[in-house]
Amino acid sequence: MKKKLLGLVMGTGLVLALAACGGGGGDDQAAGGDTVDAEKITAQKCSTCHGEGLNGGGAAPKISDVGSRLSKEEIENTILNGRGGMPGGLLKGEEASAVAEWLASKK
Repeated sequence: MKKKLLGLVMGTGLVLALAACGGGGGDDQAAGGDTVDAEKITAQKCSTCHGEGLNGGGAAPKISDVGSRLSKEEIENTILNGRGGMPGGLLKGEEASAVAEWLASKK
């Protein structure tokens, strides 16, 4: 009984956390042709799950130093296709590429 309850609580928490991460469904380009502010996008769309300063949260691991573990291409692939409990497609196109490049610089 305790295992079922724990599974239910963990599953519910994961669903809520992923819903909070939700992507904006915007275009591949920044509004008005402006340059993409990867740090701002990351703060808005990633810190909900990955925690303040990207130091890890209840639902997601620390990524404040992800560039020391993964290349830009690997990070972008994770953003686009998901990994573990993270769904793919939260960012797309230019935003995904800019955030991956910014995160890759975090060592």
